[in-house]
Amino acid sequence: MRPMTIAITALAATTAFAGLASPVGAAAPSALPLPAAVASAPGSGQSVVAWNRELITILGTPGLQPATIHPTRSFAILQAAEYDAVASSTHAERPYLFSVPAPLDARPDAAADQAAHDVLAALYPAAQSEVDGQLAGELAAIPDGPAKRAGIDVGASVAKLLVSVRAFDGSAATPPPFTAGTQPGDYRPTPPKFPAPVFTGWGKVAPFVITSGDEFRPPAPPAVSSPSYAAALEQVKSLGQDSSTTRTPDQTLEAKFWGSAPIWNTWNEVTQRLLTSQNANLRRATTVFAGLDLTLADTTIALYDAKYTYLVWRPVTAIRESNTGYNPAIPADPQAPNWNPLAITAADPSYPGAHSTISEAAATVLADFFGDRRPVSVASDAMPGVTRNFDDVQAAADEAGLSRIFAGQHTVIDHIAGQQLGRAVATFVLDQLQLRLGHLR
Repeated sequence: MRPMTIAITALAATTAFAGLASPVGAAAPSALPLPAAVASAPGSGQSVVAWNRELITILGTPGLQPATIHPTRSFAILQAAEYDAVASSTHAERPYLFSVPAPLDARPDAAADQAAHDVLAALYPAAQSEVDGQLAGELAAIPDGPAKRAGIDVGASVAKLLVSVRAFDGSAATPPPFTAGTQPGDYRPTPPKFPAPVFTGWGKVAPFVITSGDEFRPPAPPAVSSPSYAAALEQVKSLGQDSSTTRTPDQTLEAKFWGSAPIWNTWNEVTQRLLTSQNANLRRATTVFAGLDLTLADTTIALYDAKYTYLVWRPVTAIRESNTGYNPAIPADPQAPNWNPLAITAADPSYPGAHSTISEAAATVLADFFGDRRPVSVASDAMPGVTRNFDDVQAAADEAGLSRIFAGQHTVIDHIAGQQLGRAVATFVLDQLQLRLGHLR
């Protein structure tokens, strides 16, 4: 067993998730030691799904999530803790960050449950009673005895270490104040309520795997005075208006469907269903969720780095200002100053698009785990009974990104840059975590 890693003062990109190269989806051979047998038992990963679902419930409770801390950070800490707890208990993989001493019979399911509980209790103390109840239910299904107690101790130790090391990641820093620009193309708060941006400094938060938020920064977008920008803006002006007559009914549904819930929640729920449909074991469930959420956390950091580097105005601003002559390729339109998007615009600069970036990152990870031809269904908590079905995860990611054009939120320039950024970050993280398709199917 590797010695426990303690002396970590910064989360460097060279941190490797080397243990994930093991065949986590393989059937368990007979006569395995207790921890390995438990972690490889079909269906044993359902508790990991349940904890992921519990975090989504917490995030949906008003007042529990700090306004200036992005939720993807919580997902990453939760899933990394469960993975390291299982890795420490089974002695079968190297950890993402911490390996703690564990008896040879320590129960990995108890370790994962305790780690998940302790992370959520630390991040959301107001939800203590809810996560206590979740833990009690999960542990009740595990036979009492020294192995269970040992697993609990392992999970508690891992959670404490991960929460402690992330306490110094810059996420608690006060976001820099935002000053709106006045030149054509400069981002400024948007109607109807003109909210101030919140995540102005999130690009400076220490990543989980990549080196820094600017490592994969996309190139600068075309100038707002260029013909390419004029064409992209005309597209969103036509398709994204609240009263558009060119947007199809299905495109309207797409816009509302993908905008009805936080996009990182949606992709975690997709992963829940994929793992449940596979009757996944504990090792696979912790591995898949760790790969997904470490990727999404780093993708979000990279996304905000780019947004607040380029500070591109939103389509609603660009269209309402289009009669000022900043782009000679945009025809005058007396209705332009009154243009409204289908959806209320988020309080961040436009380039690159968040849905496009995060969805492409998620699709890249999930295709690596489940194959690039795996059909996927996406449901919406906010639209009961509505499900979108796709031939593969890439098709779902494409629709998620393009839906923001139909919602009047982004141009195709934002969409393309977002997909390129999400793919670049995800590919790097997968390489660092040594998640290769041949080991995962």
